[in-house]
Amino acid sequence: MTDIKLELDERNHGAFNLYDSDAKIGEMVIGISNNILTVYHTEVAPEVSGKGYAKMLMDNMTAYARNNGLMVRPLCAYVHAQFKKHTNQYADIWLKEI
Repeated sequence: MTDIKLELDERNHGAFNLYDSDAKIGEMVIGISNNILTVYHTEVAPEVSGKGYAKMLMDNMTAYARNNGLMVRPLCAYVHAQFKKHTNQYADIWLKEI
């Protein structure tokens, strides 16, 4: 069974961590400051690549952002590519900087 847990330190830096039977198999590294959720990196273990786990992390992160009134700064290449590919789906939370 897979489970995603948001684990943050006292400065609101951390990750959405993906676990399968208590083994960590993926992460989406983030930081939260001033109502902005910045995504730095997404990674899934090579042995489980291609099973939709990065999308699960993405869905969990975007739901969290919406539920908490946060804008998302997608510095992560994967998240940025998804935001560009599905612009309408993420327009409400995408912080587009000049």
